[in-house]
Amino acid sequence: MNCKILNFNIKSDDRGSLIALENLKNIPFEIKRVYYIFDTKPEFDRGGHAHTNLEQVLIMMDGACEVVLDNGRRIQSVLLNRPNSGLYIGKNIWREMKNFSYGAKLLVLASDFYDENE
Repeated sequence: MNCKILNFNIKSDDRGSLIALENLKNIPFEIKRVYYIFDTKPEFDRGGHAHTNLEQVLIMMDGACEVVLDNGRRIQSVLLNRPNSGLYIGKNIWREMKNFSYGAKLLVLASDFYDENE
């Protein structure tokens, strides 16, 4: 399946922690769009579609959610619950985000600008 967990390097000291996200380094594409999902209730799902030309990295900034991935041959479920890892989703992968915890904040990095036809 064209997806994988990315583990990000944490820089920490007494002040707290920081993670840098960089095009074509720890993010495997050039970032052209950033958006985030928040205030989602646990009983509602998000996503429910695939992208033919878009790659994404999903990072759970706070809380947790389950991501169900389907490439037409295999279905896989991934729990996102840490801000130091992200889920890379390649092209042509159906995705559904579900079971959001209360207060969850999901950051999404995308390889292209928004296209309603995509």
